[in-house]
Amino acid sequence: MPPTVPVPAAHSPERSTRRWVIAALGVLALVTAILVPIDPRANAAATLTVAEAIAAQDGATHSVTGYVVGQPTATSTVVRTNFPNDYALALADTAGETSTARMIYVQLPSGLRTTWGLASNPSLLGSRVTVTGTLTAYFSHPGVKSTSTISPAGSEPSTSPSTTSPTITPTSNSTTPSPTGEPDDYYAAAYGKSGADLKSALHQIIKVQTRLSYSQVWEALQATDEDPVNPSNVILFYSGRSQAKAAHGGGVDDWNREHVWAKSHGDFGTATGPGTDLHHLRPTDVSVNSTRGNLDFDEGGQSVYQCDGCRYDGDSFEPPDGVKGDVARMILYMAVRYEGDDGFPDLEVNNQVNNGSQPYIGKLSMLLAWNEQDPPSAFEKHRNEVIYTSYQHNRNPFIDHPEWVASIFG
Repeated sequence: MPPTVPVPAAHSPERSTRRWVIAALGVLALVTAILVPIDPRANAAATLTVAEAIAAQDGATHSVTGYVVGQPTATSTVVRTNFPNDYALALADTAGETSTARMIYVQLPSGLRTTWGLASNPSLLGSRVTVTGTLTAYFSHPGVKSTSTISPAGSEPSTSPSTTSPTITPTSNSTTPSPTGEPDDYYAAAYGKSGADLKSALHQIIKVQTRLSYSQVWEALQATDEDPVNPSNVILFYSGRSQAKAAHGGGVDDWNREHVWAKSHGDFGTATGPGTDLHHLRPTDVSVNSTRGNLDFDEGGQSVYQCDGCRYDGDSFEPPDGVKGDVARMILYMAVRYEGDDGFPDLEVNNQVNNGSQPYIGKLSMLLAWNEQDPPSAFEKHRNEVIYTSYQHNRNPFIDHPEWVASIFG
């Protein structure tokens, strides 16, 4: 018989089979990797707690989870009731947190305000949410700015919450007309300031405006004070009567242009400037306007014909309760807007009445009380928005931030 030739070890059937299996497994792994994409969230950075986000503040984009504990209105102030607007949230690691040092302030851009702002959705208070944005100071406080998404904690981030979420069900308690809200960073130079510094910063912001002629005011008031139920009418200030836009002039039952800061207080008349500033000009019943005249503001006196809730005496006028806050915020706007640096009088508020032709109006203590008593209404906010977007392109900061009244004038 011929000699048996041994098969080389390298070609043994067992080793060839093992090599084939290993190669096949490698191909299978490669195919699996191609066909089954890796979930990018598997390697994503963990969501930060509020404490971790406060410590980081690195200018990078992160997601932060915490409880909604209020709305920041200043560096060390967070309100939990009477929310002035929909522009910011304060988050904390516990729902009952009261120390602002353990909170992070979240800026809400315009696209997120309707759903996530506390003025429109007060029921969000105490809810647990995840926000994504840039960790950087807001209100001179650890914050999240350029917020891109907000979601109920534990769900996929989105620009609006899931309608099936059992944790959060935002609702809106606002009434029409509803304002768009202040533009992002309009008040950036004022945040974190108080007192005289805040007043100075606001003056520099709001004095940048487009000025109207006195004749242009007629048309503008028909837009700023339009009746939301009947667009052919305006709502008359003080009396609250809805009246045809065309019925303006000097007749007994016409409406005319009321200077809430009486133009004789500083003698600026109706020239372009304070005499035509829409933030204190309102459509008013002719006879009610005549009764008010140039009186300062205080409480008490006899009733006013055609104006329920209005009262007056020899040195003061009291508006009805529903617009007392409006009066206060218009007067205080004028005191900040006109500081005597642009050829107009330096208008100031004092705590007296019977100021005559001096550039003063009182009574400050009453105006402060009215601002607290009658917070900005939807109509007042809408009016501020129309003036900003369509006419003067400046805002009344005390409608956007009524809490600033006490900081400057309190």
